[in-house]
Amino acid sequence: MAQQGKQQLRLWLTGIVLLMSCFYSPLRAAEVDSQPCLNQGEKWRLAYYQGGDYRDYYQYLRVTAEGLMEQGWLSPKTIPSQLLSARELWDWLRVNVESDYIEFLSDGFYSADWDREYRAELREQVVGRLQKAGEINLILAMGTWAGIDIAVDKHSVPTMVISVNDPRSAGLVQDDESYRHIYVPEDPQRYERQVTLFHDLIRFETLGVAFEDSFEGRSYASIETIERLAEERNFQVISCHTQSDIADQIQAEQSVIDCFNELAEQVDAIYVTVQGGINNHTTPVLVDIANQHSIPTFSQYGHDEVKLGYLMSLSQVEGFRDEGRLLSHTAGKILNGGEPASLMNVSAEADRITLNLKTAEQIGLYLDAEMLAAADQLYWQIEQP
Repeated sequence: MAQQGKQQLRLWLTGIVLLMSCFYSPLRAAEVDSQPCLNQGEKWRLAYYQGGDYRDYYQYLRVTAEGLMEQGWLSPKTIPSQLLSARELWDWLRVNVESDYIEFLSDGFYSADWDREYRAELREQVVGRLQKAGEINLILAMGTWAGIDIAVDKHSVPTMVISVNDPRSAGLVQDDESYRHIYVPEDPQRYERQVTLFHDLIRFETLGVAFEDSFEGRSYASIETIERLAEERNFQVISCHTQSDIADQIQAEQSVIDCFNELAEQVDAIYVTVQGGINNHTTPVLVDIANQHSIPTFSQYGHDEVKLGYLMSLSQVEGFRDEGRLLSHTAGKILNGGEPASLMNVSAEADRITLNLKTAEQIGLYLDAEMLAAADQLYWQIEQP
């Protein structure tokens, strides 16, 4: 009787494990939920790949982890504010956060450190590991470099591409069946809406754009969209080439400052693009250059930079929080068997206009009642980082 009881208990425990497990076989989005589950009785093995350190990568990893905590995939724990990089956060999550479902691999954090030669070597190493069954169950590809390197058809591991400015121009939006394991969120008209709004309000004849003249740099800046709009709307684009994705941060920052000084003498307005040399160190300098020359500026990045002195932007006021919930929900669906490419991956950024009134005053720009009424958020001062 005792032996029979043990067998019944073993069968019951096996049933519970199977009940709480999800077998990864791609399902359409409507067929899956995002509830925590095991990988056939084992934890899901997560990895991460980035081109190098960038301010948003830490934020995206943080809000995704917090979303997974909210959904029960990870035990709730407050993430320390002193963590500064995605690598530090990954190590902290691996050591300090308990989970019955997910393992942050100790050897699963990869960064090319903005070194193009090392990038080629690292890409082959990571793709080779992804080709080994069971080594990695889900990988986060953070940024355009990572998306280009990891969102490929050489492996079939579910891949979430995150924090890519213009995935379509980077070649990351694929309809081919061999890319069904790739999830890429996209807002196709985001930068068209930004530049169109900027031109509607300022009516500039020459638009300055500083960007790195590389495949990735042109994608970050959405240059194809800007050039098309310039032709349609009859304004001229004045370009200045920077260095963005390089290991020498000081050099990247100085290249942007040099370009702003050059553009300020030639253009009516500047579209401030996302790149490695624009950050809390350089933004006050860039704002001073533009404002001293009475040049209206539009932040591609969003309202956080308007707070620091760029004239305006069109972005999500809520910031990363909502995106983190979406990304964690998507990760849950993928681990429940959802086919990454079939999940909802087209988003439309809320059209929320942000203006800095102090900047408008400094550059002598008159904001009429209609423009002020259209703004969703106003900053009355130029804040320091």
